Order: sequence, then C-alpha cells, then structure tokens
Amino acid sequence: MLEELKEKVCQANLDLVKHGLVLFTWGNASAIDRNQRLVVIKPSGVSYSQMKSAEMVVVNLAGEVIEGRYKPSSDTATHLELYKAWPEIGGVVHTHSTYATAWAQTGYDIPIVGTTQADYFYGDIPCTRDMSVDEIDRAYELETGKVIIERFENLNPTEMPGVVVKNHGPFTWGRSIEEAVHNSAVMEEIAKMTYISSQINSKMTMNTHLTEKHYKRKHGKNAYYGQ
Repeated sequence: MLEELKEKVCQANLDLVKHGLVLFTWGNASAIDRNQRLVVIKPSGVSYSQMKSAEMVVVNLAGEVIEGRYKPSSDTATHLELYKAWPEIGGVVHTHSTYATAWAQTGYDIPIVGTTQADYFYGDIPCTRDMSVDEIDRAYELETGKVIIERFENLNPTEMPGVVVKNHGPFTWGRSIEEAVHNSAVMEEIAKMTYISSQINSKMTMNTHLTEKHYKRKHGKNAYYGQ
C-alpha cells in the first residue's frame, strides 16, 4: 500500500539526517495521499541508520494505523491536524534542529531581516503561544497542532511554510514532502543567520519593500526567478 509514497517518506527522513537537522531520533517527516486520505509517517523511535521504506506506517486522518508493524511517530496527531486544516499541503516535517529550536525556546518569532528569509517566508516566522496545563494533559500532540493552526489565524500557510512551537521546536510543510524538507533546511539556516546578526546588531531591521520584492520575484503570478 502506497509503496511509492513510503519510499519518498523514508528518503525524506534520511535527508533530515543528511542535512544535519536531526540527531538520534529527534525528528519526523510525513506525506499525505489526498485521494486516499491516508498519511505515511516515520515509525516512533526507530533509528535512522536502520530505517527502510517498508517500516513506514500508514495511518488515516483519525490516526488509526492502516498498515505497518510499528507504532507511528509520537507527533502523528500534530501532523494530522495540519493536513486536515490545510488541504494545500502535501508534506510535514518536524525536527529539533539547533538554531530553530533555540528560537522556539526563547518564545520569539524569527524576525525577517534578510533576503534569504524573504525568498521563502513572507514575514517573521511565527512562534506559538504557551500551551495550557489542560492542553498538555488532554491530548498533547493533537493540541500542539491546534495551537499551530490558531497562530495562523491571520497567516497564509502557503506563504509562511513553517512555525516554531514555543519551548519545543520547528515544524515546516510544503506542497510535497520534498518541499517540506527543503523548507526545514532553509529555516534552520535562517535561524542561524538571524541569531548571528542579532549578536552584531540587536536593532536589526529590513525594508518591507525589499521583503516584498524578494518574496514575489519567486512566488505568485509575476514571479521571474528561475527557469
């Protein structure tokens, strides 16, 4: 079942290691088949060095295992909330990459102060609010997804393909699982550059017109970047 998608999800998880975004088992990637309304995700706690496509787990949007001999990632419910809320996305990635997680632990948005961020994220990368005791105790992973969606009440998840969850770490997404991995790698590098910039100038800013220019030359009907 969904053998091609399993291959893609397995490779995406291995790519997180290749890009230096995951240590040990600190991360997960998933993809959705919209026609069948099924999600393929990494198994929980399985070492990346031993991971094979046959070990990927297939779940439905209710979180029920449809195929797979392992338990799905502990973050599955978060992924599912995002898929249900945003039909335009096809892949979700979560890591504990160093710099993006550092921003999450501060509780600050990652401010947009350079064109690299503007090329991918249309503004400051948002940080979610504190989770309540009730949210943490009731259904932690599901509520994490809901808190992300709440933070995007006035944001477009296509224009802003990522978030840092306060005290936790980054989540990114894309039209495909490959794009979600790409956005995860980009976010980590942006988080690093922005941190370094903040040490040089704590009052760093960026011209909003430059933000518009860089984002829209790569995205939208008038984009002209690339072939």
